[in-house]
Amino acid sequence: MRRVVALLAFAFFLCGAPSAFAQQGETVDVGGTRVLLMARKAPQASLILMPGGDGIINATPDGRLARMKGNSLVRTAEDFRKRGFTVLIIDAETDLRAAVDYMRAIKRPVIVAGTSRGTLRAAQGIAKGAQPDRLVLTSGMLTPQSGHRSLNVQSVLGTPDKLPPTLIVHHRQDGCRVTLPVGVEPFLTWAGGKARVTWLDGGETEGDPCEAFGYHGFNGIEARMVAAVAGFR
Repeated sequence: MRRVVALLAFAFFLCGAPSAFAQQGETVDVGGTRVLLMARKAPQASLILMPGGDGIINATPDGRLARMKGNSLVRTAEDFRKRGFTVLIIDAETDLRAAVDYMRAIKRPVIVAGTSRGTLRAAQGIAKGAQPDRLVLTSGMLTPQSGHRSLNVQSVLGTPDKLPPTLIVHHRQDGCRVTLPVGVEPFLTWAGGKARVTWLDGGETEGDPCEAFGYHGFNGIEARMVAAVAGFR
């Protein structure tokens, strides 16, 4: 099965969809961590990407990533840049407040987008004082109903008071045990009008349902995920 997933990733790379896993920019220091800045002229907005898993990106001095290149948000980073964003891909150890402040100096609005376990780190950053203008949670660990009673965005924040305007992007067939689709509606109720959802379906699923090439990672429908996120400004 691992070989199948590896072959799929390689074919994805050769076909160039989307952007052939292109993540190249400038390695910069934010909050004492090395992160990847993908700048563009006259950006319309700033986008901070928070990958899932352990979130360690290992940004190299020449402006590339050594890890997380297949993550759903990271592998589409160039597509976001093409849509008018200056993009910052941050590490799990990056202080989100420092990252938001860094991007605010470049261009507002500043949108934070986290996926899977990255949604927890986004919530933790907001709980500690980060104030993005918008928040996007894709394949999120949202509520106890998502599959984990204590590790979820709702439990981290405790109250929706600090929640900025929020977009949920979720696959209807997400089979990951901690990002179950049934967790979305309780989150919308808890958010009290601060959040809305874009549901996606279709595509393909390969390997671990919690990994990047399952429905969880919007495999085969990346363009639709990018469009949903990019339209939330």
